[in-house]
Amino acid sequence: MTATTIARLTTAPPNGADITDLFDFAASRPHRPEPEGNQRRRYRAIWISDVHLGTRGCNADLLIDFLDHVDSDTMYLVGDMIDGWRLKKRFYWPAAHNDVVWRLMKRARRGTRMVYIPGNHDEMFRQFAGLDFGGIQIRRKAIHETADGRRLLVLHGDEFDAITLAHTWLAHVGDAAYTALMGLNRWVNAFRRRAGMPYWSLSKHAKAKVKNAVAFISRFEEVVAQAAGSRGVDGVVCGHIHTAEMRDIAGVAYYNDGDWVEGCTALVEHHDGRMELLHWADEIARRDRDAPAAVPLTLAA
Repeated sequence: MTATTIARLTTAPPNGADITDLFDFAASRPHRPEPEGNQRRRYRAIWISDVHLGTRGCNADLLIDFLDHVDSDTMYLVGDMIDGWRLKKRFYWPAAHNDVVWRLMKRARRGTRMVYIPGNHDEMFRQFAGLDFGGIQIRRKAIHETADGRRLLVLHGDEFDAITLAHTWLAHVGDAAYTALMGLNRWVNAFRRRAGMPYWSLSKHAKAKVKNAVAFISRFEEVVAQAAGSRGVDGVVCGHIHTAEMRDIAGVAYYNDGDWVEGCTALVEHHDGRMELLHWADEIARRDRDAPAAVPLTLAA
């Protein structure tokens, strides 16, 4: 995928964007090839969202590691995969972001059912809802039936965010402040890497400590669950607020798959219908901890 392609998709008016350009590179080679011989965990379904490709805050390296270690029959991309808001202001598209898209496209080519539900940051793709491109189905929402027979409504979630709907300007101001916080987060984690410490999200920690943010998240979850219940489904899967969660709200199963900017999380369904949140930074730390220690070489006498 070229910079020109991304720039045209994110800045062109709706009737001028050509999404077919997005898939021209599907047969090309990634900058970082998929490792051979990886043992992949197999799930019935995977949900990821809020990747925000095109921003410096995107944890593309962790997401690439995730995609190289898991597989599924179905995969849902639940919005804000590409950050059109940021790309319109300042273009940024490193090789790792290309490698994420390449891996997602390759899954579709291997036979994984891929469903893409654009969010508010990649709303330029909503005009293509109902169409299929390169094996990826683009939808405004979807219904997923679990192995144990439950029906889950899948949607991004900005439809229920009063700030996004009623005060677009305020949403953009908040986005700018969030971007600044994520810049600080990168510096913090650069220091932690040099010190041999695992990834840690400053912004996630800050949100958990701010009372108003906690109240907003709780209210958002309740509104989404109530809306899903009114549609006669058993549960809902969304993203948008960058807060991974699994809980029952008035008899409705609420799932939020989190993000790949702060928490680096994914929601998965096991083959028996059991749902689980994967915190991938923790998974990497556990993998490194459990890896067998290298045996020192000894010289023959």
